[in-house]
Amino acid sequence: MRRHTRRIYNLCYRFTGRTHEAEDLTQEVFLRVYKTLSSYRAVHGGFTTWMTSVTRNLLIDHYRRTRKDRVTSSIEDEMPTLEEKASSHRRPDQIAVAGELSAQVQRALGGLSPDLREAVILRDLQGLDYREIQDLLEVPEGTVKSRINRGRIELARLLAEMGVRPE
Repeated sequence: MRRHTRRIYNLCYRFTGRTHEAEDLTQEVFLRVYKTLSSYRAVHGGFTTWMTSVTRNLLIDHYRRTRKDRVTSSIEDEMPTLEEKASSHRRPDQIAVAGELSAQVQRALGGLSPDLREAVILRDLQGLDYREIQDLLEVPEGTVKSRINRGRIELARLLAEMGVRPE
C-alpha cells in the first residue's frame, strides 16, 4: 500500500484541489481497499487499475455529497497554493514560477466539468492509457478520447484567460 499512497493522494488532490480533503480521501480509499480486497480479481485488470477504480468511485461519491457546499463557496477561497519541495537543481525563482504555474493549473482544473477533469487527470497527470481509462470510467474508448480532447481544449482556454501561455 505504501507504494500506491502518493499516486492515490495525487489523484484525490487533483480532483478536489484541497490538501486536507485529499489526505482524508486517501485514507478513506485505503480503508475501502482493505474492506473490499476480497473482491479484487486479477483477471479483470491490474491491482493499480483496481485501486484507481476504487479511488474514482470514492471521488464520485464525495463529489455528490459535497455538491451543495461547492456551489456556495468561492473557488478562490478553496484552492490552496501547492507546496513545492526545494531542489538543488532549481533556483528559488524557478521554484516560485513552477509553484505559481502549478496553482494556476489546479485552479483551471477546478473550472472543468467533473467528467472532463477526471479524464484529463487520469490521462495527463496519472499517465493511464486509453484502455485503462475506458475500463475505469466504463464508457467507450471514443468517449474517453473525446472527453480528454474537450478537457484539454477547455483547460487551455481557462489557462489562457488566466494569462498562462505555453513557452
